[in-house]
Amino acid sequence: MQQTEVFEGKLTTRRRMRKFGALLTGPGILWLLVFLLLPTIFLMVLAFAERGSYGSINWEFSFTNLKRLFGFSSFGWSPDNLLILWRSLKIAVFTTVLCLVIGLPMAFWVANRGKSMRAFWFTLIMVPSCTNLVIRTSAWMILLGPEMFPAGIARFLGLLADSESLYPGSFAVYIGMVSAMLPFSVLPLYTSVERLDWGIVEAARDLYASPLRTFRHGILSQMMPGIVASVILTLVPSLGMYVISDLLGGGKYMLIGNLIQQQFGSASDWPFGAMLGVVLILTSVISLIIFQRIGGKNFV
Repeated sequence: MQQTEVFEGKLTTRRRMRKFGALLTGPGILWLLVFLLLPTIFLMVLAFAERGSYGSINWEFSFTNLKRLFGFSSFGWSPDNLLILWRSLKIAVFTTVLCLVIGLPMAFWVANRGKSMRAFWFTLIMVPSCTNLVIRTSAWMILLGPEMFPAGIARFLGLLADSESLYPGSFAVYIGMVSAMLPFSVLPLYTSVERLDWGIVEAARDLYASPLRTFRHGILSQMMPGIVASVILTLVPSLGMYVISDLLGGGKYMLIGNLIQQQFGSASDWPFGAMLGVVLILTSVISLIIFQRIGGKNFV
């Protein structure tokens, strides 16, 4: 005989509670299984297959694609793929850090406005993210062109030669990446600022803490969940971005996202593209684990 229990005012058993829990969580687990886990497993299997003739897939498994990733081929060794991976990681980290540096004071500024103006400024920050990314990137292509005022200012300061412009190039790619990711960085930071317990900050001041220690122990420690969420929403999309680098880089600023798109497109080398995709996933996960280990330390 099963032992009955009271759950939310109803008499039930553990078996019924397990069935009810499975009924609630089942659709979500099935969704993740079909649209996340199974495609990832297939991608990992495809990564060790070989490219057949005319772009077909030869289901003979080897480590050829992994060797190609590290630069080994029948023509010898080349660091190109590793440099692309390093460039992708570097620009993703730079974009994330810069979004935090810009987004943190922006979140404080918006949170300190009046209620009516707070909604207005927050809407202005989030509206650009509702516009198509290609349209926003095309706008930067025009704005950073040789005849526009940013290029003129750069020439006046001696940063550019008369025949040069800000687009295409690495500077344009960085500008496009930061502008695209900034709204997603500000959102969790703004939420954390609104939930700050200013009593802790006042207690730190009453104990004669310096402004730096007050910020670290009274504010930053409370905002760590928002900062971690901001990093996740910025770092992961930045690692796989290829539209911005393709357009603002003039097709010459290759990132891992561009390389993956190339393998599944014109190169018709799906196994090597799958290997690059697996590496991108692992790089994203490792980067987030490292940040959580660093950012998850006790700031109090």
